[in-house]
Amino acid sequence: MAINQAVCATFKEQVLLGEHDIVDDTINLALYTDSATLDANTTAYSAINEVGNSGTYAAGGGTLASATVGLTKTNATASTAFVDFANLSFTSATISAQAALIYNTSSSNTNAAVAVLDFGGVKTSTNGTFTIAFPTNDASSAILRLS
Repeated sequence: MAINQAVCATFKEQVLLGEHDIVDDTINLALYTDSATLDANTTAYSAINEVGNSGTYAAGGGTLASATVGLTKTNATASTAFVDFANLSFTSATISAQAALIYNTSSSNTNAAVAVLDFGGVKTSTNGTFTIAFPTNDASSAILRLS
């Protein structure tokens, strides 16, 4: 199985078609084991190889809150749009996850994949808090960037 961090190809097309509103749609994040196959070709949320229910983590993961969108112009012809979310935590949870899928659960895009996050190895919590901490919200660090 392979996990490759990427902005999903279908998301790029759907953004240009006006099918996603990152601020107003319901955007979720689900966690996956190292047996998952996730990459730029992932089109939608699937429960296959998702981590099991534990503590406050349930199938489908959790909703990402406080989406903040920004834009940086680096020169007259180059710019980067980016988005950030509040950190997401699952408490009292025993989890072993290597990846996450950000996806849109809104009615027009039911479970449409947005981005795959590869943690670079299996991350665990044992009857504790498993937190997804998002990086600085700027053109070079934000979790989701379109240039």
